Amino acid sequence: MSESYDVVIIGSAMMGSSAAWWLASNPDFTGRVLVIERDPTYQFASTSHTNSCIRQQFGSEINIRISRFGAEFIHNFARFMDDPTAPKILLHSFGYLYLADTPAFAEVLRANAALQNSLGAATRILSPDEIAAEWPFYNLDGIVCGSHNPVDEGYFDGGTIFDWFRRKARAKGVEFRTGEVTGIARSGGRVTGVTLADGTTISCGTLVNAAGPRGAAVARMAGLDIPVEPRRRFTFILQAAEPLPKDLPLTIDPSGVHMRTDGKYYMTGCPPDDDPAAAFDDFAMDHEIWEAKVWPAIAARVPAFERVKVINSWVGHYAYNTLDQNAIVGPHPEVGNFLFCNGFSGHGLQQSPAMGRGISELVLHGGYRSLDLSPLGYERIAAQRPLLERAVI
Repeated sequence: MSESYDVVIIGSAMMGSSAAWWLASNPDFTGRVLVIERDPTYQFASTSHTNSCIRQQFGSEINIRISRFGAEFIHNFARFMDDPTAPKILLHSFGYLYLADTPAFAEVLRANAALQNSLGAATRILSPDEIAAEWPFYNLDGIVCGSHNPVDEGYFDGGTIFDWFRRKARAKGVEFRTGEVTGIARSGGRVTGVTLADGTTISCGTLVNAAGPRGAAVARMAGLDIPVEPRRRFTFILQAAEPLPKDLPLTIDPSGVHMRTDGKYYMTGCPPDDDPAAAFDDFAMDHEIWEAKVWPAIAARVPAFERVKVINSWVGHYAYNTLDQNAIVGPHPEVGNFLFCNGFSGHGLQQSPAMGRGISELVLHGGYRSLDLSPLGYERIAAQRPLLERAVI
C-alpha cells in the first residue's frame, strides 16, 4: 500500500525533530510531514551521546551567526515554543578557552576573535598572566595566549530542547514512524518517494536527509554522495579529589584534549590519534586512551587533576564531514527536492535551531528567509571547495 506526504524526514534525532517542529509551527505550512526513525530508543544516536555545548568562537561568519541565533533560541525557548509552560533552558556560560602554544595559532585566535567581535560576540584574547589571574589552577608553561568568551558559551540542556521539538511537532500533527528506509525512488531530477524495510512505499514532495552518521548511506540510495562518515569520540566524567575553586572553562588544550566543569564533576574527551571511519555500530571504548593520552594531558595542564577518578565514560559518533568539518545543508543542485541536513561534525545540537528553521524555509519558500545558510550548501562539496573552519574541536 502506498502512502503520500508532502515532506518525509529521514531521522528523528535532533536535526530531524527540529526541522519537523519548525515546519509544523509555521502557519503558512498546511502539508503533511512524516518523520521516519530506524531506532526510536536513540541508543546510538549522536544526539544521545552529545556533550551539549554551544560556542560563539568559530572562524567563519556563517557558523558564528548560527551560534548567535542558537543562543537567542535557548534564552527565549518558551517564546519560540509559544508555550508559557515550556521550561527555562539554562545556558551555563563558563565559556570556551582555546589555548595557543605557538605564535601562528595565536594569530589565528586573534583573527577569529576580531571576526567574532564584529558579529557581536564577547571574545577576548588573554595573555598567560591574565589567564593565571582568572584561573590560577592552570599550568601555563609554553602557552602564548588564550581566547575566551564568557557570554553565551558553555553547557545547555539540549536533551530538553530535543524532547520539546518532538512532542510539540507531534502535537501539531507531525507523524513519527519507526522504520528503516531501504530505498529512495527518483524520476529524473526529483525524488518521488521512499521504500521501507517492511515493503511500505511512501511518496513525498520533499525528502530531508537528517540521518546523522548514516547521512551518506541515505544519500547513496538516491544516487548522491556526501563526504560524511561516523567518527568515534571519547568522553570521560571525572571526580576530582581536590575540586577546583571555580568553574573550569571548556578548555581546548594544544594536545587536542578538551575538559570542562560538569556540575560537581568534570568532563574531558578527545578524538583518537588514529581517527578512521567507524562502523555504524562501533561504540567500543579504547581503554588505553585514558591512560596514554587524556589523563597525562589534563594533569599537565591542571595539576589538581593528578588525582581524579573516572566515574563514567562513553563513546559517541560525530557525523564527520571529511572535506571541511562543516554542515552540508540545502538542496542537491540536480535533485532539488532532496534536502541535506548532514555532516555537523560535533556541532549539531548547538546548530539545530538554525538548521531546522532553514530547512523549513526551503520547504515553504524555496529559499532562506532569515539566515542565509547557502555557504553551507552542497555546491562547495561538488567543487571540492572547503569552507575552512579554523576552530575545530
